[in-house]
Amino acid sequence: MSGNLESHNTPFAGGLYLITYGCQMNEYDSEKMASLLEKTYGLELVDEPEKADVVLMNTCSVREKAQEKVFSELGRWEKWKKQKSNRIIGVGGCVASQEGEVIRQRAPSVDVIFGPQTLHRLPAMIDEALRLRGDDSIKKKRAVIDISFPEIEKFDNLPEPEVNGVSAMVSVMEGCSKYCTFCVVPYTRGEEVSRPFEDVMREIRTLASQGVREVNLLGQNVNAYRGVMADGEIADLAVLMHAIRTIDGIDRIRFTTSHPNEMTQSIIDCYAEIPELVSHLHLPIQSGSDRVLALMKRNHMAIEYKSTIRKIRKLRPNLSLSGDFIIGFPGETCDDFKETLKLVEELEYDRSFSFIYSPRPGTPAASLPDEESMEKKKRRLYALQELLNKQTQAISEGMVGTVQRVLVERLSRNSFTEVAGRTENNRVVNFEGSPELIGQFVDVEILEAFANSLRGKVVATPEADRHVAPQFYAL
Repeated sequence: MSGNLESHNTPFAGGLYLITYGCQMNEYDSEKMASLLEKTYGLELVDEPEKADVVLMNTCSVREKAQEKVFSELGRWEKWKKQKSNRIIGVGGCVASQEGEVIRQRAPSVDVIFGPQTLHRLPAMIDEALRLRGDDSIKKKRAVIDISFPEIEKFDNLPEPEVNGVSAMVSVMEGCSKYCTFCVVPYTRGEEVSRPFEDVMREIRTLASQGVREVNLLGQNVNAYRGVMADGEIADLAVLMHAIRTIDGIDRIRFTTSHPNEMTQSIIDCYAEIPELVSHLHLPIQSGSDRVLALMKRNHMAIEYKSTIRKIRKLRPNLSLSGDFIIGFPGETCDDFKETLKLVEELEYDRSFSFIYSPRPGTPAASLPDEESMEKKKRRLYALQELLNKQTQAISEGMVGTVQRVLVERLSRNSFTEVAGRTENNRVVNFEGSPELIGQFVDVEILEAFANSLRGKVVATPEADRHVAPQFYAL
């Protein structure tokens, strides 16, 4: 990453309004956009578009009607733009990558269109859009568009990381080479590209020096990470995590999202070898039916997935598991759905994402025959979510009476005398404590379980024992 970004002569007096749709990768990208434009134009984030001179939308095309949501928002922004001549509208992310030309044709108010891999070029694109706007010789002003895939160039041209809390996301690889039949990611973000090993380590060292205690390693298939090291050797995710644990101050490691086929033995062994690695895993399977998995081109069977989970739980009996589930994939039968319910019950999933299949333009599954009614799909989704919610609540209630290691992140939103932090399985816990605890790990006894959080009391502040393997134990 570059810490020496060129400052531009800013024509803007207002701020930056930024909407983010979709996954943690998009959240990470949006943080970088905001930092980039603050350093180049002095733009600060504002909470409503009327206060802004630049409005950006970071889009996601995973769900149905993503394009309609984009154009609906752009319709509102067009009225805003007419109030001031130099305002800039930009659309980035996966919808921009997939529908860039369509956006340029349907939304003439848009000035810049950029993909996930070209957000670092945003200042230059804005400069060009302003130049075109001021050139009277150009009769029809067209949006500046760059939806190319320049691989890791993006990471070499972004600002140095800045801390906004004690936990931070770090993108270690991008793209996907799996080509599941339902997924647009390989087409909107490109194929898998890993950041060089030392680039990732440098970013995390910088974060640690600023007080970050937890890192969440990001990638569309983060466990497919293969970063080139200084000596030319290739580091997989296991090697990377072993190196990260040696960085002073980093005492909790997460990674998301993973693909079952990339859960190698070396990564599984990390659950025995790296106490900083949380006892939580988000591992999407999409369906419990082997027949549907084959239609999805997942290239694994349910029994292989279950075998991976059992291996990890042998090392971490208290592993919290979450996943992604697609309901109503073309050709899914009632029996196929029952296999999904059976898998969810058997593996005792915690909080998970589940949604009805929606065809994404350009994907192989979009042309598959689908004769099942939407009503049946909705009933199946309801049944799955009822089961998942029941299991999630049971896990939360089962934590009552245990002691959890909590990273204190902020003041509680419920009380001036409380602080809030997260457990390894990503539960928010509120408890009595002073602001000085923020950034520390404390042992908290869980007293009550609510729908979206837990309440507890401090038992100890085990900073001296931060490298002891995480455990759950009853008082």
